[in-house]
Amino acid sequence: MAKVPAAAVAASGLVGGYGVARWTGKRPLGGVALAAAGSLAVYEWNRQAGPRAATALTVAYVAAFAGSHPLAKKVGAWPAVFAVAGGVAAASWAVTRRA
Repeated sequence: MAKVPAAAVAASGLVGGYGVARWTGKRPLGGVALAAAGSLAVYEWNRQAGPRAATALTVAYVAAFAGSHPLAKKVGAWPAVFAVAGGVAAASWAVTRRA
């Protein structure tokens, strides 16, 4: 079975979760998309790099979601989402490429 690129899944979850919430007008639906992608990313992080790395990257994923809100007040919503998604993707890539 091929590896799923966890960095892409995590970044897509952050961007997709915001996009779904914005375009549907239903924030809980965006949360479902965010959580679904986050769950798959956690599974892949655990599989590729182990439980400690998965825990650290999960904390980063949640912190990126939370941090995008105050950042959006400074730079705008989409730039904030793309910035935090890029940060999580970079962290994920850095951790999982060693595995």
